[in-house]
Amino acid sequence: MTWTVEIRKRASKAIPKLPNKIRNALFALLQEIEKDGPVRGNWSNYGKLSPTKHHCHLKRGNPTFVAVWEVTDKEIRIVEVIYAGTHEKAPY
Repeated sequence: MTWTVEIRKRASKAIPKLPNKIRNALFALLQEIEKDGPVRGNWSNYGKLSPTKHHCHLKRGNPTFVAVWEVTDKEIRIVEVIYAGTHEKAPY
């Protein structure tokens, strides 16, 4: 069974402003989350921020781009992307 990936309004506004390479990495991450679930240990600097909140780096270096997502419903399998952008403004 697949996961449903939703994107919060703040993140959806930021996605078009991301560089193409970062945007492509984000979409690849979202496809993996949809297929395999929210725990993505194969991504750079992946970490669990809380029991339901996760993050990983989309690009290392300067600036570092990150994505933050949260499991909103474990039974129905819903994941919500709450942030995509630079590391400095990430909500953690």
